[in-house]
Amino acid sequence: MLMCSIAISSPFALSVKVQTRAYAQIRIDVQYADRASLHSRGVSREAMKSKAKTRANNVTLFLAGDLMTGRGIDQILTHPSRPHLFESFVSSATTYVELAEKLGGPIPRETGFDYVWGEALNELKRAHPDVRIVNLETAVTTSEDAWPGKGIHYRMHPANVPCLTRAGLDCCVLANNHVLDWGYAGLSETLSVLHAAGIRTAGAGHDATEAAAPAVVALQDQVRVLVFAFAVASSGVPAEWTATDGQAGINWLADLSENTVERVARQVSRYRRDGDLCIASIHWGVNWGYRISRSEREFAHRLIDTVGLHLVHGHSSHHVKGIEVYQSKAILYGCGDLLNDYEGIGGYESFRGDLALMFFATLDASGALVRLDMTPTQTRRFQIHRAPSDTSAWLAQTLNRECAHLGTSVTQQTAVERVKLRQQ
Repeated sequence: MLMCSIAISSPFALSVKVQTRAYAQIRIDVQYADRASLHSRGVSREAMKSKAKTRANNVTLFLAGDLMTGRGIDQILTHPSRPHLFESFVSSATTYVELAEKLGGPIPRETGFDYVWGEALNELKRAHPDVRIVNLETAVTTSEDAWPGKGIHYRMHPANVPCLTRAGLDCCVLANNHVLDWGYAGLSETLSVLHAAGIRTAGAGHDATEAAAPAVVALQDQVRVLVFAFAVASSGVPAEWTATDGQAGINWLADLSENTVERVARQVSRYRRDGDLCIASIHWGVNWGYRISRSEREFAHRLIDTVGLHLVHGHSSHHVKGIEVYQSKAILYGCGDLLNDYEGIGGYESFRGDLALMFFATLDASGALVRLDMTPTQTRRFQIHRAPSDTSAWLAQTLNRECAHLGTSVTQQTAVERVKLRQQ
């Protein structure tokens, strides 16, 4: 079976290990060029390989793009919402189930809460990450206050929240263009339901202070992972959704200017402590298209250089985009949709929105990227599966094309070996 590996060439050398498995796995291992550089940074080879749960032995994050458990997905769960919609061509969420069934075959109804996760649960068990972060692209509510004039409305019934807890999610990012689909009442219920389920949120709140506050995940030895979340106007989020001192909403950014960087820096400085790992989760850009603008790259770089953030977790595109390693920090410009109800919908097939990556990023004590493992997935019948080898190969080729201008590269191997690459 053809196996895939990705190696990112950056200012330090990288090593790729290709594993012979019954499924494809993309793996990135970061190894500095020489032992002296390792010890100068205080990072041992043993620590780089470790998945221990303390800061001294690195922290592993699971990151995914959009998790869209509303609309059609909600209809197959144990407690489906009222299916009515206000879209131009579709009036019932059940239509999306029917479209998917025409493409892939029957989908069970009132499924167990772990159904949608499929083989992803085994991947999470295998990787055993310290922190699990997704962009939850739906409201969790029974509200009937559909946002007027909005074409698409996502919601999941609150009684279906166990489908999120089944995956052990630590943080749901809510700074996106669907969390207010069912109005302020829908947002308030979303926050209450998630918090009651033990899931932290970031990027939305009852006022500006809560929306700007990070999700804080405390690990062992007083280690904290802080997730700051932002929605950029370029992703289609209206300015009126901005949280203010007296109104609920999201942590909205009008642009990617220097002034915005300064605003982000002020937000981060209010909460961070020495030794914290700080993540920026950003909903930005259009749904379809691989282009990464100059302003997006410059903004991501400034978040690292000026604000001191350790990883940029980008989402909004319904497909994966290029990856950059800048100043030893990972920038995931677009993580794609881990789960959606788009099966059977035509128009953008060339982007392969059914494919995604589960990102497992391991950071060292300084926040530098130690290793990035990525498992290719494919959504079929509203369930996450490991992607077959041929589609994983397509993902690797696509990333190779899109990563080239970011100074990173992709390789495919058919045998078990290690490959070391340097900056091109």
